[in-house]
Amino acid sequence: MVEVYELKKYFAVRKTGQWSAKSVLKAVDNVSFTVRMGETLGIVGESGSGKSTLVRCLTRLIEPTSGKVVLDGEEITKYRKRDLRKISKNVQMVFQDPVSSLNPRMNVLSIISEPLSAHEKISKTERKSLVVDLLKEVGLNEEHMYKYPGELSGGQCQRVAIARALSIKPKILILDEPTASLDVSVQAQVLELLEKLQKEHSLTYLFVSHDIAVVRSISHKAMVMYLGKVMEIGPTEKVVNEPLHPYTKVLMRSVPIPDPDSVLTEPAIQGEPPSALNPPSGCPFRTRCPNAVDECSLADMTLKKVEEDRYSACILNQRRSDS
Repeated sequence: MVEVYELKKYFAVRKTGQWSAKSVLKAVDNVSFTVRMGETLGIVGESGSGKSTLVRCLTRLIEPTSGKVVLDGEEITKYRKRDLRKISKNVQMVFQDPVSSLNPRMNVLSIISEPLSAHEKISKTERKSLVVDLLKEVGLNEEHMYKYPGELSGGQCQRVAIARALSIKPKILILDEPTASLDVSVQAQVLELLEKLQKEHSLTYLFVSHDIAVVRSISHKAMVMYLGKVMEIGPTEKVVNEPLHPYTKVLMRSVPIPDPDSVLTEPAIQGEPPSALNPPSGCPFRTRCPNAVDECSLADMTLKKVEEDRYSACILNQRRSDS
């Protein structure tokens, strides 16, 4: 099980001018959640909500300011730098841009086998055999082994990135918008591949995306973020079809309908998000929320259980669940 407790990542940001004071940007603010092994947690929200920073903190690519991350009962946030290799053995990441995440000077054989060489001593024959097997598993073949990223399409590069992540047999894959830069038809193929691999290897996915339809198709649970905080967590179908938090509701209404005859309506959510350097007190969404009340400025943003397996940070949801 993956358990995250009160994770925070704050950045010191200097204002304009050499002698100006520094401000604090709360990119991830007091985030807690759990994911069972073999499940997929979809993480959604607007740009700047803290999704990518969160998953990078889980892998220690970015050092969290505070909080705790527990993997299979072991707290990985306590690892020293020399022990970080233990994390990569169990947790691998697939990035948004498949082309820039691959070294253009390395061929596919070298790219996929690099993690193997870092963790194990294997012969060249074994390495080549393992890479061939991995390529077949992700829908490529042996002829791709000696090609360079520049000779591959975006979809093929992403398949290579997935094969590289699988090479050391991790338990968890963190997927940071892995289909965002791909064509729609290629997106569907990559999603099918990820679902197949999850079943075959009993993988746990943390899937970051701004595309609600993609999250709905692949994830078991959905977590909605806004300005570094979690608004709502619950089973994906319920979060999409019966959202509880006002932000989740307007987010779902903002999804465009793929029908050329549909009438364009006014956007469900108005205005720009507040600055993360100076967020509103209480609920950060209250300045854009159609249901905001005076108490929202003083509300405790702690997630609370409001239904079976559903959690919300909205004071109105919590009040109804208590009544």
